[in-house]
Amino acid sequence: MGKKSQDLFHIAQRYIPGGVNSPVRSFKAVGGTPLFIERGFGSKIYDIDGNEYIDYVGSWGPMILGHAHPEVISAIKEVSDKGTSFGAPTHLEVKMAKMIIEAVPSIDMVRLVNSGTETTMSAIRLARGFTKRDKIIKFNGCYHGHADNLLVQAGSGASTFGIPDSSGVPQDLVKSTISLPYNNIEILKDVLEKIGKDVACIIVEPIAGNMGVIPPKKDFLQGLRKLTKDYDIVFIFDEVITGFRVSYGGAQEFYNVMPDLTCLGKIIGGGLPVGAYGGRKDIMEHISPLGPVYQAGTLSGNPIAITAGLKTLKILSSNKEIYNELDKKAEVLCKGMSENSKKVGIPAYFTRVGSMFCMFFNKEEVFDYEAAKKSDTRRFAKYFHSMLDQGVSIAPSQFEAGFVSTAHSYQDIEKTLSANLTALKSL
Repeated sequence: MGKKSQDLFHIAQRYIPGGVNSPVRSFKAVGGTPLFIERGFGSKIYDIDGNEYIDYVGSWGPMILGHAHPEVISAIKEVSDKGTSFGAPTHLEVKMAKMIIEAVPSIDMVRLVNSGTETTMSAIRLARGFTKRDKIIKFNGCYHGHADNLLVQAGSGASTFGIPDSSGVPQDLVKSTISLPYNNIEILKDVLEKIGKDVACIIVEPIAGNMGVIPPKKDFLQGLRKLTKDYDIVFIFDEVITGFRVSYGGAQEFYNVMPDLTCLGKIIGGGLPVGAYGGRKDIMEHISPLGPVYQAGTLSGNPIAITAGLKTLKILSSNKEIYNELDKKAEVLCKGMSENSKKVGIPAYFTRVGSMFCMFFNKEEVFDYEAAKKSDTRRFAKYFHSMLDQGVSIAPSQFEAGFVSTAHSYQDIEKTLSANLTALKSL
């Protein structure tokens, strides 16, 4: 670990709680001092001590084209000369809305916001306003941002620290949120038989990405779709991570399951803060100023973030082979890591959907939150630091996804697999 990062972390802790602006960055789960990043380009990031790392965090998902893609940076520079925010409509946000609707099968209308938390919070409020019901159902280990009523068995940073519920969340809000096991349709059926007519929405990560990567079991999403129709419940896909990541049309295109509302983020901002939620026209027309459900945002649709997103989506849509290539690279990476773990005799369970992947230090199948929590986090911490020492940056948590970008080369993957083997041997 470089001295500059260590020194800056000590200073940061004087001014910022924990020295970081998002908990998982603190390295609390793995120990040590977080890296302070100075720049990134392509598949690499560079810390303030000048160390180079092959990056599989990708700013937690949005950097599907790699860091500082020349076309994206050029577009940002060009539009920034015209102003950064107006608090008024621009043609760019209309263009983005049209592009999202054309790409995502279930979306008829869309509202732009500024973060993933805003998207899920707003979509749930909309579902409640539309159905005039209060209860919501989510799934253990699925993280949908840090709105009060969603911090129940929430995965992500909460999983890392072993505190799935957050202090400061009113008990009355928790009472309206029911959190059930992921990938278990039978338990959901039992619950809906009792309270189905009181449930406004069911929200799910179609591919869980915040307790590691956990794909849906066969027919799980289809089962959710059927049940929500049976009980007139609004079905929400949280595609903040999976949208434009596992396919251009997201997980709903990948699995051919159409939700009523979809939450988007990450990639549609091209690395800048952005979010969006959209869906059926009859539901979306309940949003102010057309309807009674209020939601607003001064910086929503700001021209710089939207320009970065537009350029990113244009590149992705212009060459659909990009997704096949991402899939091939991630397959080579995960297959190689699996072979390494068997060679060394370290129990590990691998999951992957497209360019999202995870290696659990777990000898059992990981299909839900309880299974994920059985992973050996101490072994992961040692593995994490060994990889970092060898110039490979992965998420500082057993319970996060890894991401392959178009910028990752097969040479990067070969170097990563070599580091992986060395790290596993050190355990």
